[in-house]
Amino acid sequence: MELIEKSARIAAQEASADGLNWTFSPMVDIARDPRWGRVAEGAGEDPWLGSEVAAAMVKGYQGDDLSKNNTIMACVKHFALYGAGESGRDYNTVDMSKVRMYNEYLPPYQAAFNAGAGSAMSSCNEIDGIPATGNKWLMTDLLRKQWGFGGFVVTDYTAINEMIEHGVGKDLKEVSALALNAGIDMDMVGEGFLLHTKDLVKEGKVSLKTIDDACRRILEAKYKLGLFDDPYRYINDERAKNEILTPENRKAARTIAENSIVLLKNENQLLPLDPSKTIAFIGPLANNQRELIGSWCAAGDLTQAVSVLSGVKAMLGS
Repeated sequence: MELIEKSARIAAQEASADGLNWTFSPMVDIARDPRWGRVAEGAGEDPWLGSEVAAAMVKGYQGDDLSKNNTIMACVKHFALYGAGESGRDYNTVDMSKVRMYNEYLPPYQAAFNAGAGSAMSSCNEIDGIPATGNKWLMTDLLRKQWGFGGFVVTDYTAINEMIEHGVGKDLKEVSALALNAGIDMDMVGEGFLLHTKDLVKEGKVSLKTIDDACRRILEAKYKLGLFDDPYRYINDERAKNEILTPENRKAARTIAENSIVLLKNENQLLPLDPSKTIAFIGPLANNQRELIGSWCAAGDLTQAVSVLSGVKAMLGS
């Protein structure tokens, strides 16, 4: 857990050096169906391990003071039960008893919030027939009233719009009202709040207090990040030049990777590799750099990655 926290601390230092102050991480969804395409992002199927990892990552990202320019705000995702979609299908229905929900799927989210995560992201799946993004029981009764979460909630990418496909509203205006009244504070990309909030308040479908509460929670996050004291706190060309991909960070990344690998079987003492023997590299990942920088690499530079083939050649020769 110390290494996982350290990996998040390094990520926060590098991201903040490049002007970022908020990350859509940690992804803490419990996943038990290998058909679900986002298994690789989470910490697996165990609620205890998932909770430990979630807390460690939040602490690494946020440190002990969010107003420092080398910390970033965490966003716990995807709230909730996103990894339990029927048949492993993304955005699908989740039909689950409260016993299983509280004992197996909710603990990692709660652990992340208990660790002080400043924000959360809603998921695109249904829970008890209501999409999470419009689910007042989930966003208000559980998250805010039971758990006491005081941060803000952002939707996943167009999650409000997706609710139309789930059959809970006829158009973007209607599902935007559903989301606001459920307890959603920020709309990611869908533009429903941008286009319809004013009319929804005028028509009495959303109260002004609901809008005030959402705005207050977002402004509070900016205060915690120190952006009202200095909106350019995270803009520093010198930091970007000197604090990203440093030798120290590369060394730490290697140590973390080495400690994350588990050898299940060493048949005929295959390892350590014998340089006197011929070694075959088979498959598309053998000499691949792109996949090594991860599924959410954004502007990552694949030329910085060392492929398996080039790494072994560097160690053992040709």
